[in-house]
Amino acid sequence: MPAPDPKRSPQEPRGYLPRLESEWYRGSAVVFWTHTIDRRSTGWLDAPFHAVFRELLLHAAAREHLLCPIYTLMPDHLHLVWMGVSGASDQRRATAFLRAQLKPHLAPAQWQHQPHDHVLRDEERKRGVFASTCFYVAENAVRAGLAAKAPAWAYTGCVVPGIPRCTRSPRISGKYSGGFTPPPSLAAAPGKSKTKVRSRSPAAMARFNRP
Repeated sequence: MPAPDPKRSPQEPRGYLPRLESEWYRGSAVVFWTHTIDRRSTGWLDAPFHAVFRELLLHAAAREHLLCPIYTLMPDHLHLVWMGVSGASDQRRATAFLRAQLKPHLAPAQWQHQPHDHVLRDEERKRGVFASTCFYVAENAVRAGLAAKAPAWAYTGCVVPGIPRCTRSPRISGKYSGGFTPPPSLAAAPGKSKTKVRSRSPAAMARFNRP
């Protein structure tokens, strides 16, 4: 991870959200992504789309060495968290792939021209703070009045390549969690990082989710 206090990239076109330099999205980066539908169009979210989304999310994760500890699909946008587990991970490249592959399945709806992202800094990657980010994603449908409890919303889950039975854990300390618990073989290879941070391994970041 680059040095603290990053500057936004001057290469972003006018009219686009400011973006960090590309190296902030590589390697062991952890990023909270929001993809919004243009004009907040609805009508595209259903079970078949969810199945396609999960398949393409798995492909994107496998291509770019990523884990998705939680995602949620809402009627006019979606949230997901990606965690890089290899020095070769590139979340901007994965994002471009995912959006391009999902585009025909959204039609006639379209993406807004650019997703919003928040790169988690070292403090935000610590156990309790990272858990709060996942809780925020999981509780989205409840805040929107679409579900009485987070587990009731059918469009929340996680995707971890190599773990086909990865599902939502129903509770953690009385709260819903949509993350995962990785096996030792996965947790043992978190990938390299330019900055040494204890909480950056998948095991450390996912430990809050163990029942």
